[in-house]
Amino acid sequence: MRTAAIRLSPPSISVRRSTPADIDALLALESRVFPDDGMSRRSLRGFLSSKAAVVLIAARDGWIAGCGVLLFRAESPIARLYSLAVDPESCGCGIARALLDAAEEIALMRRCHTVRLEVHAKNARAIACYGKAGYREFGRIPRYYGDNGTALRLEKRIVRAISAGRLSA
Repeated sequence: MRTAAIRLSPPSISVRRSTPADIDALLALESRVFPDDGMSRRSLRGFLSSKAAVVLIAARDGWIAGCGVLLFRAESPIARLYSLAVDPESCGCGIARALLDAAEEIALMRRCHTVRLEVHAKNARAIACYGKAGYREFGRIPRYYGDNGTALRLEKRIVRAISAGRLSA
């Protein structure tokens, strides 16, 4: 699949599609971010080989600082951000926003007009990040997480707009 060049800020962050060669680094990131609930090697391999998934990596100064998994269903105008992980040492550096921007651009290229996700109701930092990016709550799922925590269901309608020659959401 062809992906658009993504303009990011700060310039030390780059986002690209993941490859099977990244799997060990992705697993290490998952274990740092989600020590009790990270994705397995098998799940990551499945996402990397699936036409219905895009695994994105955000690199900062040459090392993997974040990843995102975006899922698609045939004929659905809704993409699902299945996972967004940012290394704790890189929180607040723009990694999450860079991944969100890239995911939204890819969703647009796949003819989706909405991105949805779930986030733990206790994850205030992530909720604030998503809110700042334009995501709004549309539901809740009790006992969704392994700790029996509630998931907030968030969504954002994305549209294609021309801004200085690039896509923006």
